[in-house]
Amino acid sequence: MRPSQLAFILDREFASTAAGHHTPVMLWGPPGVGKSQIVAQVAARHGVPVIDIRLSQMEPSDLRGIPFRVDDRVEWAVPAMLPDAQRHWPAGILFLDEITSAPPAVSAAAYQLILDRRLGEYRVPPGWAIFAAGNRQGDRGVTYAMPAPLANRFSHFEVEVNLDDWAAWAYANGIDERIVAFLRFKPELVFDFDPAKNAGGEMAFPSPRSWEFAHRALQKFSDHPELLAGALAACVGHAAGIECAAFIDSLDRLPDLDAICAGQEVAVPAEIDLQYAVAAALAGRALRAKAGRDAEQVWGNILDYAQRFPQREMGVMLVSDMHRGIGQALFAVPQFAPWANAVADLMLY
Repeated sequence: MRPSQLAFILDREFASTAAGHHTPVMLWGPPGVGKSQIVAQVAARHGVPVIDIRLSQMEPSDLRGIPFRVDDRVEWAVPAMLPDAQRHWPAGILFLDEITSAPPAVSAAAYQLILDRRLGEYRVPPGWAIFAAGNRQGDRGVTYAMPAPLANRFSHFEVEVNLDDWAAWAYANGIDERIVAFLRFKPELVFDFDPAKNAGGEMAFPSPRSWEFAHRALQKFSDHPELLAGALAACVGHAAGIECAAFIDSLDRLPDLDAICAGQEVAVPAEIDLQYAVAAALAGRALRAKAGRDAEQVWGNILDYAQRFPQREMGVMLVSDMHRGIGQALFAVPQFAPWANAVADLMLY
């Protein structure tokens, strides 16, 4: 399931705690696809804390607590990391990460916590949702088969990589538009993880997480072209890093983006890679103009330019990225209707 759909599901699951309808959710997926970040974004939208417990680093006693004697009986000290309505917040998310990497004894200690929302005398506050995440067997990580009693305590969803969702996240989080443009040009490289291939020795591979690292490398080494290709390869693997560096090196032939946003007549590049780069850069400009007084004018000029692409699909991609970041305000721009009419048959079929 794509990340935007999972985000909606997790939003509903969190909200359902108030009515007592919450079901613990298990997110499955290979490393680097953004499982943890989806959970963090849900918490941020609701303004609640996340308690992130890495079960792979736990002992059974870390969850159950330690015993102590009170008169002639034994009681258990509740671990301070578990949610507490007074110490933490009345509502929040208990996130059990790396659950498939936890030893079976630790998984067994989590059974009651997940299904019954309690562990001995401890009870999870009613406003807290329980989410978990882990890698699949065969993802070249330390994983244990999830026991049936534990699996039956979750609803299960697999996280799929989706370039449109990643691009929307990238624009919203200031990821370099050159990275977005390259992945639009080479969509198969947004995620390329083959456990068998990676077992051969190369540690880095393309993933949503590692492309964020590539963005950081681009900020640090853009002024050192002799180092840039190596820095990108260190983040996303040799082949993808070299291709990305070559793509970025070609962008000095981009048209004047300021002139396009100002409504001047600017030719569309003939090269397809430059068209992807222009589209990504203009989508970024449109989102940055959102808070400005001349936003509608800038959006209108970009919509006019979107009609000039020889391949109408390129204009559709540009406007779709704008819409994900701007929302329905884009529909009110006068140039939107002529653009929509020009691509109506393409959008229909």
